[in-house]
Amino acid sequence: MTPADPHPPVPPRSRRSQPRFSSEARRAELAGAFAAAGEGAGEDYDRLRPGYPDEALDAMLAAVPGAREAVDLGAGTGKLSRALAGRGLAVTAVDPAASMLAVLRSTGEVPGEGSVLAQQGTAERTGLGEGSADLVTAAQAWHWFDTEAASREARRLLRPGGMLALLWNTMDVTVPWVHRLSRIMHAGDVQRDDFTPPLGAGLTVRERHVVHWEDPLPTGDLIDLARTRSYVITASAQTRGRVLGNLDWYLHEHLGHAPGDVVGLPYRTDLFLCASA
Repeated sequence: MTPADPHPPVPPRSRRSQPRFSSEARRAELAGAFAAAGEGAGEDYDRLRPGYPDEALDAMLAAVPGAREAVDLGAGTGKLSRALAGRGLAVTAVDPAASMLAVLRSTGEVPGEGSVLAQQGTAERTGLGEGSADLVTAAQAWHWFDTEAASREARRLLRPGGMLALLWNTMDVTVPWVHRLSRIMHAGDVQRDDFTPPLGAGLTVRERHVVHWEDPLPTGDLIDLARTRSYVITASAQTRGRVLGNLDWYLHEHLGHAPGDVVGLPYRTDLFLCASA
């Protein structure tokens, strides 16, 4: 069998290039879910959502040799921001949700020689100076932005030779049990293999990297992972209880795991490196 190409060519744009929303109002509601979720939501997100594999970070930084400063759009609790700081970058983490940035600020010193500055703002209007970054990133977030406005802002922030890096962790639904898990969890960020993110005028995808890996989680945390999904956060208490109950049944009865068993949850990380056209 011929081994898979670790760096497949950039695919044509999928018809599902972003999650589907019933309306712009629903999109806005889901995008603001964590800002409205109250105390504890950011802590849950930071504890339960996975980080990003080293292979993806290596590819990102290899595309911008000598990068010193980065702006992380939609940074949330700083999962990616802290990882980049651990590689020595000075990172400005931008997010509209004060509650999410509060979690980032509470984490203390970052590893390595880099730094993280948390700044409240949006991807479309960061308030940062022109040409202030070698690298602009958006992890798990680009689909929440106004594509044209965020693209313009990224281009304004980037220095010559800089890159916009877009990446997503998604559950690997090619694994049958994970596919059913994602359906029960209402994981709306599962993308097709030929997914390509939409970009505004003046930007183009230069490289694509796909990394397959696993995140080990106790079954209780795997159930609680659903609490970090916008659908579950914005659902009624009855719907939320039904989703969590179904996950409990699926993991402990249908799949036969004992409570507390550690399960390797398969993920794929898609990284798109974008630059001026």
